[in-house]
Amino acid sequence: MKVKSKSKGGNELLYKIDEVAKECGLTKRSIRYYEEIGLISPPERSEGGFRLYSDLHIERLKKIMNVRDVLGFSLQEVQEYMAISEAFEEFRLQYRENKEKMNEDERKEKLLGAEAILAQQLQMIDEKLKKMNDIRDEMNEMYQRVKKALEQ
Repeated sequence: MKVKSKSKGGNELLYKIDEVAKECGLTKRSIRYYEEIGLISPPERSEGGFRLYSDLHIERLKKIMNVRDVLGFSLQEVQEYMAISEAFEEFRLQYRENKEKMNEDERKEKLLGAEAILAQQLQMIDEKLKKMNDIRDEMNEMYQRVKKALEQ
């Protein structure tokens, strides 16, 4: 059931938790838990007290799922990654708004900050990839031993 947001001037569609769970491939419990631990912001509530999620909630939940499933991040790692992503997004918006007002030194300082944020995200991904490659190498070694044993 889609409803119009009351707080956004009635322009934004909102979705009940069942629809969000289906759209994102999550359980309702997982969505509530992500809200509890702060991975998503609390949604609006209907007059009957039902949670009503926006498209931004759905977009964020899909990003969380992607980071968790594709990169194999734990929830703690997902929280760290999302915090870094938010910091970068905040930087990007501020930079865009103030770019014309900054002198060259301020601009460079801001860009160095962005570089540090992105380096942090890349480091998290690189660490995960290294662990995955180590496991793959171990699995490949076992595979080669079995293959060699079959040839004998």
